[in-house]
Amino acid sequence: MAQSVAINQAPFNWEGTDSNGKRVKGKTVAASEAAVRAELRRQGVVPRRVRKETALFQKKGKVTTADIAIFSRQLATMLGAGIPLVQAFEIVGAGHDNPAMRKLIYAVKQDVEGGSALAESLAKHPLHFDDLFVNLVEAGEQAGALETLLDKIATYKEKTEAIKKKIKKALTYPAAVVVVALIVTTILLIFVIPEFETLFQGFGADLPAFTRMIINLSEFVRDRGWLLVIIAFGAVSGYLAMYKRSRPLRESQDRIMLKLPIIGNILEKAAIARFSRTLSTMFAAGVPLVEALESVAGATGNIVFENATMAIKDEVSTGQRLQRAMENTKLFPNMVIQMIAVGEESGSLDDMSSKVADFYEEDVDNAVDNMSSLLEPMIMSILGVLVGGLVVAMYLPIFKMGAVI
Repeated sequence: MAQSVAINQAPFNWEGTDSNGKRVKGKTVAASEAAVRAELRRQGVVPRRVRKETALFQKKGKVTTADIAIFSRQLATMLGAGIPLVQAFEIVGAGHDNPAMRKLIYAVKQDVEGGSALAESLAKHPLHFDDLFVNLVEAGEQAGALETLLDKIATYKEKTEAIKKKIKKALTYPAAVVVVALIVTTILLIFVIPEFETLFQGFGADLPAFTRMIINLSEFVRDRGWLLVIIAFGAVSGYLAMYKRSRPLRESQDRIMLKLPIIGNILEKAAIARFSRTLSTMFAAGVPLVEALESVAGATGNIVFENATMAIKDEVSTGQRLQRAMENTKLFPNMVIQMIAVGEESGSLDDMSSKVADFYEEDVDNAVDNMSSLLEPMIMSILGVLVGGLVVAMYLPIFKMGAVI
């Protein structure tokens, strides 16, 4: 019931005066104008004008992982400053620009006000708060250290979000170059090559085979380019649909991606960094190792490492040491395994896992930065071959005529 009420809330802009007579204004989310006025009076503000924000001026949006990371840090900061939990939700929600995130925050706030535990309230929104998030919050509530655990969650979310951005940067750069190369080639084939074709018709001589091939390709793109677009669109759409439904397909793609030069190395380091960071965060919160590994598996971001982590969990649950179970996967570098072994021996697994995560996160940063300098010559070569090949094909007949003359 509380959740449905929260979902029916709307944003209101208000103006008023505080207890010192100073003019103040702001935005809040509530079920009605009367509820806004009542809340303002409770806070010591005399409302002068309350106006519902119309749909015309509302921004549409969706809750992103970056929103959740920011929310975690804001909530941890508020609780660290001694602000009560419900009031912290009110402040964070009122200050959020994303209406979808505001709605989510106020839905959780409504449940907490109704007497639900924070972990229970968050668990009602599994699309935004995963098991790892909920388990850590629950551990914090049970231990009376919610502020500390929220701080760990915020740090974890910030680190994983930074890694995710680095991975996107690593994959976006070469993809963008390929798209640009295709666009340039298409423009040349549609608009430039036909001009040369018209010129060559007056030569009265046979064209070189390479030139004829490019002209035929240009004619095909102009006459049946729409067919290529439809085929490409259908292939991409079909693949994406299958990718969402087929776990074996996703696993095959992840395996292939890990074997790619340069990019595969970055993806592997990122998966190890996420594995180590999640393990460190869960273990530091007092979550049992076997239970922690289940959350770690879903956080690796790669099905190959996810399957390996679940295999590690099965071995650890039967009494096997974590170090030995990791060795059996044949995925983790020796340095990682040795640091985990030291953590197990010294009882500081969370600290050693954190050090591994720090090392690999920095390694990913450096690898992504270096990748740009490594790919630039390769990219220039590809563009040179594409564009240069078209230019050479068009000038071959002219060179041939010059040789005859």
